Amino acid sequence: MSAGERLTDALYGAGWGTVKRLPEPVAGRLGRTIADAAWKQRGKGVRRLESNYARVVPDATPERLAELSRAGMRSYLRYWMESFRLPVWSPERIAESFSPKDLHHLNEGMEAGKGVVLALPHLANWDLAGAWVTTQLGIPFTTVAERLKPETLYDRFVAYREGLGMEVLPHSGGSAFGTLARRLRDGGLVCLVADRDLSASGVEVDFFGHTARMPAGPALLAQQTGARLLPVTLWYDEPPVMQGRVHPPVEVPASGTRAEKTSVMTQALADAFATGIAEHPEDWHMLQRLWTEDLDPARAPGRDREGTA
Repeated sequence: MSAGERLTDALYGAGWGTVKRLPEPVAGRLGRTIADAAWKQRGKGVRRLESNYARVVPDATPERLAELSRAGMRSYLRYWMESFRLPVWSPERIAESFSPKDLHHLNEGMEAGKGVVLALPHLANWDLAGAWVTTQLGIPFTTVAERLKPETLYDRFVAYREGLGMEVLPHSGGSAFGTLARRLRDGGLVCLVADRDLSASGVEVDFFGHTARMPAGPALLAQQTGARLLPVTLWYDEPPVMQGRVHPPVEVPASGTRAEKTSVMTQALADAFATGIAEHPEDWHMLQRLWTEDLDPARAPGRDREGTA
């Protein structure tokens, strides 16, 4: 393990070990202070965030983009402060922190017994939404996590999410898809963050008028298992409550090849994600390259690794 990797692991370890013991107002102020300091430094992640917002809000002035990126960093650090504290939150605290709408789409899908795939973009706090599902609905679910370096950091993330009631599979290794399909065939729930392709097999979509690549997995799982595919968007409203919406099901097209069906379904997911992101761009934590024209052409699609998980 390199010195940089040891430092990264130590910082995240300190976050989970120290921030969760801080009084909540203190943790909130700390998050805003760190966010503002990072924003003022205008490092690579902040500049990328602002560039991404420029695609989401194409008529924004430079002043508006600066406001958005500052709000975006505050939202991003709110995510981290909440995540560091989630392991010690009571079920009651989790219950009062999230208010999802249109849950009937999820409930009806689970009652049908064919499984449900929830697909989300990097909006607000998907870990909090997951903890709410496991504690308030009593529904365990399976998700996938990108393997991080150092390995000890990946282990921390797995332990953290498993402690919230999630089954976590590694993104790499090739066996995740089969396990997810089995969980769905058993009538289970799968939750996937799906607005950024982490493989070389992503599907091209139109996203805010520009080409991007998004994972094929959610659409393929729905096709192969008969599970209901539901987009979900999240956003922060007045503290301390996070809002969310379960969108109507993405249907499997009646005709076409598997690739054609996957393309249509992934575009429908992208459209639902775009709706939520356009309404609350400051809560979209995309500090990495996403659009095809922003990626280094020397790299395979999805191989960019700017920023953090």
